[in-house]
Amino acid sequence: MNVPFLDLKAQYRSIKEEVHAAINEVIENTAFAGGPFVAKFEQDFAKFCDCKHAIGVGNGTDALWMALVALGVGAGDEVITSPNTFIATAEAISLCGAKPVFVDVEEQTSNMNPALIQAAITKNTKAIIPVHLFGQPCNMDPILEIAGKNNLYVVEDACQAHGAQYKGKKAGSMGNAGCFSFYPGKNLGAFGEGGAIVTNDDELAAKMRMFRDHGQAKKYYHDIIGWNARLDGIQGAVLHIKLKYLPAWNDARRKHANDYSTGLADVRDVILPVEADYARHIYHIYAIRVKDRDKLMAYLGEKGIACGIHYPVPVHLQKAYSFLGKGKGSFPVAEKCAEQYLSLPMFAELTDEQVAYVVQQIKGYYA
Repeated sequence: MNVPFLDLKAQYRSIKEEVHAAINEVIENTAFAGGPFVAKFEQDFAKFCDCKHAIGVGNGTDALWMALVALGVGAGDEVITSPNTFIATAEAISLCGAKPVFVDVEEQTSNMNPALIQAAITKNTKAIIPVHLFGQPCNMDPILEIAGKNNLYVVEDACQAHGAQYKGKKAGSMGNAGCFSFYPGKNLGAFGEGGAIVTNDDELAAKMRMFRDHGQAKKYYHDIIGWNARLDGIQGAVLHIKLKYLPAWNDARRKHANDYSTGLADVRDVILPVEADYARHIYHIYAIRVKDRDKLMAYLGEKGIACGIHYPVPVHLQKAYSFLGKGKGSFPVAEKCAEQYLSLPMFAELTDEQVAYVVQQIKGYYA
């Protein structure tokens, strides 16, 4: 049996006619850059996230960068975040002219450890970016409390957490802004690049809408220095169709995750992902931890099972961020997790047979 890590064709086939009709409507209306199809998606996505505003942008990196810029983060500022994330989180900070400051993560959740934040705050700290890694929200109450006491902004990196919840609150809705990626492999994925920022702040939303469109609120009248970060009309239309299926797709992922965890519960060599008692995890990634990760990955590959590693090198150990001077041992929990992560196949359309086969092969490897 072959089990792909991700099968975008399976999802496409299930919504093919609807998507084709939506794309054709965009073409017939020649509404390619921004426009009514993006506006409709923004309205629906804001409602989905329990927020007043959603601003569609070019990708998740744009979303993070624009949110920081709109909040006034710039040269000389510091932004606290996690080292075990996709590099876009740190890139957004750097592209503002600010400095990323990392704090280590909790071993159980792989998310930012709130107990370490206060010690990382300096007179230059402007914001905190909690990363809801793999689809599980960070422990937001203490993060928001620390931010409030220190007059810091909170920008949620919810790029992997579409529909995840923290104590019943939607990911992205708790900070000053929440940022999402619609990269094709995400739980809510476009047919190309896409992203969005959600917020309940009217003034911030207006500023970000201008910024994504060259700083103009009225055509050819530019109030601020902006950027071209509009979401394409075709992507808006596709995402509008997909959004109504997202709750069911997330539920399917949660079922697959439960089946993995139940099936592997008695394998002592495997550390399973844990859903925190405050969270509703949506399992963008189902990452186990094993000490012999590379060998297990190769073995599963021989059995027709494709796996991934998210992420093999923490950001502070990437060559691009060597100038920070944070060598190996700086964030030991994040580093240990990076050496042990193995992402198993995870997408809504996985079959029970495929999940059972993956479990069987992992058990066989450790037998």
